[in-house]
Amino acid sequence: MTASPPPALLDPEAVRRLRELDPTGGNKLLERVVNAFSNSLDRLLPDLVRARAGSELDLAAVRHVSHTLKSSSASLGAMALSLRCADIEAMARDGRREGLPEQLDAMLQDIQQVRAALAALL
Repeated sequence: MTASPPPALLDPEAVRRLRELDPTGGNKLLERVVNAFSNSLDRLLPDLVRARAGSELDLAAVRHVSHTLKSSSASLGAMALSLRCADIEAMARDGRREGLPEQLDAMLQDIQQVRAALAALL
């Protein structure tokens, strides 16, 4: 049995759709969308650090960050990150703390990989 290849960090179909909206690249749509995502990360990640800083996770802050990143990452085609954010959002909403720190660590790793993939795209 052969292992299936890892899923692409960015869904090629989503990237293709973004490129179709600005076929010549003259409006720099892809660059603007990537920059907006990066700015959103820069704004949200400190909230996540604060949510984890106390003796107990701030579930409301975790839920807010994961909810926001879920949709913005999906719009860029970062589907694995979007799905992880959805799982984290559900855990925070339901008050399930067990395994949440590990999921948050994995989400931060996913974010770094997506950032690198987006940089390569530009």
